[in-house]
Amino acid sequence: MKRIMIIGFSGAGKSTLARKLGELLNITPTYIDSIHWLPGWIENSDENKEKILAKVLENDCWIIDGSYRKLLWERRLELCDTIIYLDINRFTCFKNACIRRIKYNGKTRPDMGEGCEERLNLEFAKWVLIDGRRKRTKTLETVEKMKQSKSVYVFKSTRQVNKWLNELKGMIKNESPNELVQ
Repeated sequence: MKRIMIIGFSGAGKSTLARKLGELLNITPTYIDSIHWLPGWIENSDENKEKILAKVLENDCWIIDGSYRKLLWERRLELCDTIIYLDINRFTCFKNACIRRIKYNGKTRPDMGEGCEERLNLEFAKWVLIDGRRKRTKTLETVEKMKQSKSVYVFKSTRQVNKWLNELKGMIKNESPNELVQ
């Protein structure tokens, strides 16, 4: 587990999982949201985003949090050794987005671009509940194909994610984290 791609829906818990995995495996996560958004919710240029993410992909070990199909998607799929897909239902994702909005009210969350205060408006709610889920079938097909050459985990609930993390912690107690990333 050296190059980990965490994908899924907004509000599914990708950033939280990336942070926890990063702590367990001693790998600093890269949050695509922090690459995509410049201060004040201004989108970074495609050229800048690709340049930043391409540098990350050159590393021996990485955890990349975020789907962003337009941002080196095929390259990430090619280079990763592990794919984690958080296929969490829309209502749980929306609940998580609401909780996150309250938690980070007036602040920028650690996995977001600096100067992007947490928000939950109608446009984002529609993204979480409807628009952001349009490629679910295609993503599931892609993930299924990747099972032949990658370690693939598809989680349907936060409970499943937490159970897996606890099992991973148990494995790490018995081996050093460096052995897991070899």
